[in-house]
Parts: sequence; C-alpha cells; structure tokens
Amino acid sequence: MIETITNINNAVNGVVWGTFGIALLFIAGIVMTIVNKGFQFTRFTHWIKNTIGAIFKDKNVTKHTGKDNKAISQFQSLCTALAATIGTGNIVGVATAIVLGGPGAIFWMWIMAIFGMMTNYSENVLGIYFRRKGNNGEWHGGAMYYLKDGLGGYKGMKWVGIILAILFSVFCLLASFGIGNMSQVNSIAGNMESAFHVPPFATGIALVILSAVVILGGLKRVAAVTEKLVPVMAVLYIIGALIVIFCHVTAIPAAFASIFKGAFSAKSATGGVVGYGLQLAITWGFKRGAFSNEAGLGSSVMVHSSSNVKEPVRQGMWGIFEVFADTIVVCTLTALVVLTSGLVDLSTGTMVTESVKSALVGEAFGTIFGKAGPMFIAVAILLFAYSTVLGWSHYGATAWGYLFGEKSSVVYKIIFVVMVFFGCTMSLDLAWDLSDTFNGLMMIPNLIGVIALCPLVAKITKNYVDRKIHNKDIEPMISVFSEDNKLDE
Repeated sequence: MIETITNINNAVNGVVWGTFGIALLFIAGIVMTIVNKGFQFTRFTHWIKNTIGAIFKDKNVTKHTGKDNKAISQFQSLCTALAATIGTGNIVGVATAIVLGGPGAIFWMWIMAIFGMMTNYSENVLGIYFRRKGNNGEWHGGAMYYLKDGLGGYKGMKWVGIILAILFSVFCLLASFGIGNMSQVNSIAGNMESAFHVPPFATGIALVILSAVVILGGLKRVAAVTEKLVPVMAVLYIIGALIVIFCHVTAIPAAFASIFKGAFSAKSATGGVVGYGLQLAITWGFKRGAFSNEAGLGSSVMVHSSSNVKEPVRQGMWGIFEVFADTIVVCTLTALVVLTSGLVDLSTGTMVTESVKSALVGEAFGTIFGKAGPMFIAVAILLFAYSTVLGWSHYGATAWGYLFGEKSSVVYKIIFVVMVFFGCTMSLDLAWDLSDTFNGLMMIPNLIGVIALCPLVAKITKNYVDRKIHNKDIEPMISVFSEDNKLDE
C-alpha cells in the first residue's frame, strides 16, 4: 500500500515540479513583471523606502492594533510570513541545490526570486483587495478568496472559481501538516539529537507545549511571537554567516565565478550528457528557490491579508521585500558560506565532502567555529523550523476555516499541535514527499487565479503609482467588500 502511494505521489510530484510546474511559475513571474511595468526594478527605491525603510521612520508600520482589533501590523504580517518562508529551505534547500545542481543552481534561484517578487506582490495585492472580515473580527484573505470572488466574478466562471478555491484550500490544509509541521519538527528533533543528544520524545513534548501556548492564542499571539523571533534569528544567522564568509574573503570572487559559470555549464560537475548540467542547475535552482520563498504557492498571502494596511499595493511591496530578504539575502549568504569554505571545488563545481543538507552547512560553519559550527546550525534550524510551524499554523487554520467555518478552527489547531509530537518521533521520508506534492499542488489553482486577474493587479498598481508617485488627484482602488476597509490615509 505504502509503495503504491509512493509511486502515485512520485508521478504527481514529477508533473507538478517538473517542466510544467517550473514553467508555470516562471511564466507567471514574467507576466506579472510585464503588466506591472517591472515594478520591482523601476520602483526599487520606492518599495525599499516603504518597507524596510519605513520600519525606522513610520510608526504606523510597527504600531500594534488595539485589543478589540484583530488585525495585525504591517511589520507583524511580514514577520509571520517570513517565519513561514525563512525555514529549513534556507539551509537544507540551498545545500541540496548546490549538491544536486552545482553552484550554478544559485544563479537560477536568484532569477526565480527576481520574477517571484512580482508574483508575491500580485498575490498580496489581490489578497488585500478581496479579503473579508470574519465573525471573529479577523481579516480573512488568500487565494481561495480571489479565486472565488475574483476569477469567479468573470462571466461564466463562477463555478470554476469556487472549485479552484476549494482545491487550493484542501491542498493547503494537507500541506500544513506536512511541510508546515511534521517535516519541520522532525528536522528539529533530528538535529537536537545529533548536536546535543536530546531524545526526540523530549523535543516533541517541549515543542507541543510551546506550540500550544502560541498557536491556541490566535493570530495576534502568533504575530507577537514571530515579530520578536524572526528578527533575532535572522540577525544571528546573518552575523554568523558573514563571519564565515569574511574569514574566507579571498574565495568570494571565485565563488561568484563558480555560480555564474555553473549556471550555463553544458555538463554537470559529474560529467554526463551535454546539456544535462544546465538542466540540473535550472531545475534545482528554480525548485529550491520556489520552496524557499514560496512565491507563487499562495501561502504567505493568507497572513499578509490580515494586516491593518488598507492600501493593496502597500502590502504588495512587503511581498516583494519578503522574497528579497528570504532568497537574495539569506539564501545567498548560505550559498557563499558553503562555496567559500573549501567544501566545493570552485573550478569544477564538484563536492569535496560527502556531507549533505544541514550537515554540509554545519561543516562549513565548523571551518571557523570548530565543533560549535554544527551546534550553531542545529540551533538555527530549531529557530527557523519552529517559526515555520507557527506561520503555517495560520495558513492551515485559514484553509480549515474556509472549508468548515471559522468557529471550528480550534479543532484544526488542536490537531496541528498534537501532530507536532508525532512529527518529532516518526520517520518521515514519505511525509516529506507527500508534503512537497501538496505544497506544489497549491501553486496550480493559485497561479491560474493570479494570471487571470493580472489586468486588475495592473490597474490597481497604476492607480497607486498615479496617486502616490505622480500626485494625481484620483480615487483610490481598494476593497469594496467591507466598509471597514475604506482608505483613511
């Protein structure tokens, strides 16, 4: 039975994350870049100023809402989204891309991120525009809403939108237990056991208690924790990575040369058929890039839609920054740590060590920090993976609420917390494969909706640019689904 499930899963996974899936992701990114006139390039200084720059200048960005207001701040929404995206993919995913696709895979990861910025931007614009306020006072938004109300609003597309919304929600719900829960905590338990000899059941009990306290407290408590956890874990990891890179500063030029050379190499590092190396670099760069920043999967838009912002493009710009921070910054630093540490022959792209996944990055940190290197990575994975669990708990709860009603979401949260313990104590090879598949299946209905609604995204973007940059006196384009969403800025 398990063998049959595995074979079916591998077939589906091959379709989703094969040529079709990668092409669909890439095409969506290009389309959204074109229709929005290269917003991530042409408005670079504007979105930087209004995201990371605004944190230090605009109190409204970080200002918490009152106790009676269930919305979260723009900064909290970013941190919760980054909590889910900055995870094991930034360590394990990058290492896997280098091992299987060579250094050139990093170049294609960058390309996927550059265009993925506009896919994520578009998802968030649509998420704010089509979101609804639930009976509990929380904003609910995501692909299921712009599929049902946006795509379904086109003539003759009502039932198509409804069906795709349900499919997306089902795939999201299933993925939340896999890639968003059991796979993450299993990585934590494994690393804690190998680095600190902590038995998996002890790790499981501790994580269940911590998860219950946070997740059962609702989105505002999740956001309050991620708001503090994400900046700390990101800064610590970035500092550690920079120390390793600067200690190998002479290898940096060769590392970048290896990335660009490997990106267009006809042969793989192990030889073989001409053109195979380029295929591996592109495939693993795109796959790991997509899994790292999740642009196009329709996941992070569910928390971005809970922000107290009322201008769709404002939250869209946070989506651009999310991809930028996750892939261009954190993934690049991980890649440079590995490539400058002497674990890869930079002239050929072949591995000098047999270490893989997190062990590869741990060994790279160990070249500077000694035995503390793998321990540092174990702690980093603990923080990264746990924050991913918190972020995905909201995604799964949103999908559950859409399918079964928001009042029953506490049932989902209890099941989710219980599964944390089993994730720590089980062998999860099949769970990893299944969660990869469901995560990828989320992409298909989401991207159908994003591409179909690209004229609306372009119109909203033009409206914002005309008002905010060209100072034209025109009416803003904001959600019309709730009087509470009127623009008052």
